[in-house]
Amino acid sequence: MDYVYGPGKNHLFVPGPVNIPEPVIRAMNRNNEDYRSPAVPALTKTLLEDVKKIFKTTSGTPFMIPTTGTGAWESALTNTLSPGDRTVSFQIGQFSLLWIDQQQRLKFNVDVVESDWGQGANLDILAEKLAADTAHTIKAICIVHNETATGVTNNLATVRKILDHYQHPALFLVDGVSSICALDFRMDEWGVDVALTGSQKALSLPTGMGIVCASPKALEASKTAKSVRVFFDWNDYLKFYKMGTYWPYTPSIQLLYGLRAALDLIFEEGLDNVIARHGRLAKATRLAVEAWGLKNCTQKEEWFSDTVTAVVVPSYIDSSEIVRRAWKRYNLSLGLGLNKVAGKVFRIGHLGNLNELQLLGCLAGVEMILKDVGYPVKLGSGVAAACAYLQNTIPLIPSRI
Repeated sequence: MDYVYGPGKNHLFVPGPVNIPEPVIRAMNRNNEDYRSPAVPALTKTLLEDVKKIFKTTSGTPFMIPTTGTGAWESALTNTLSPGDRTVSFQIGQFSLLWIDQQQRLKFNVDVVESDWGQGANLDILAEKLAADTAHTIKAICIVHNETATGVTNNLATVRKILDHYQHPALFLVDGVSSICALDFRMDEWGVDVALTGSQKALSLPTGMGIVCASPKALEASKTAKSVRVFFDWNDYLKFYKMGTYWPYTPSIQLLYGLRAALDLIFEEGLDNVIARHGRLAKATRLAVEAWGLKNCTQKEEWFSDTVTAVVVPSYIDSSEIVRRAWKRYNLSLGLGLNKVAGKVFRIGHLGNLNELQLLGCLAGVEMILKDVGYPVKLGSGVAAACAYLQNTIPLIPSRI
């Protein structure tokens, strides 16, 4: 039973954690097992091969760690860098800010590139720093692919082009927590050295699994990295990989079976189709926001996120009240504005196992809430704009053709 009951189903439209599909819930509804039995290593082996597909890598080595995205960050950093190493990291929102804080607390020398919240990473400054760094003191570029606090997506292909142009050997570390399995992500093609994601985002699982994928270059760096790590040490995993038992400590059996079901759903739909679906949902949401007469927090179209839209409200409205009213009156969960944009934006998450009609229900709810808080929205305007677009773009469901 819900801790705080409301009739019907909660409409979960925060940018993570997201809706969990019924087949995944059923797959996880099982007893514990002995993870040293032959069954769990056999399952794990298939999962390790299949998670490489969501990163679009054939050469990467994945690690499925019982942790959150924050733990996955720490795993990426401590396995590849040593205290005092210089990193370049971009502060464009709350989650990039937190990753920078983690780097600083781990005693790295962090070269912070700040942008206004609502803008993407300033890659011109990155180019300047790499051009000046002829001694190759910069050991890693750390970038959040999709900043969920502001709805900004960074161009990773351009980062790789800049690194290659200056023939710079810095590692390329990417937070893909709210992008992988929803946005176009190409680990091998873009030369990403460490990519990471969390189970509670586009994979549509419960929180609790951080998936890190390391390139051969990153694995080589881990051999000389002097940062202290124990729980997150890749070497412990690699030893058990060679033994064929895979786990240096007890995994969540239920999450492993859930991941198997989640990957099966993604592959049945087709990863490229999943990415296209996220593009449709995002476009429909942005059209609704425009029809309401409101603005996107993201300042340029090139940075628009296809997993979350941060909506700027007029100065006379506290966006936190929109989020509170959504939950209290309509059983709708929206994302709060965080830190610098607290009270100024609310966020509509549109990622994971989600379809167009679910999104339209959310948009209808937002319209009523805007009316409740005194914004002069025309009821039906955003829903109509989204419907007009979706009606012309939704494809037939492949399994039902």
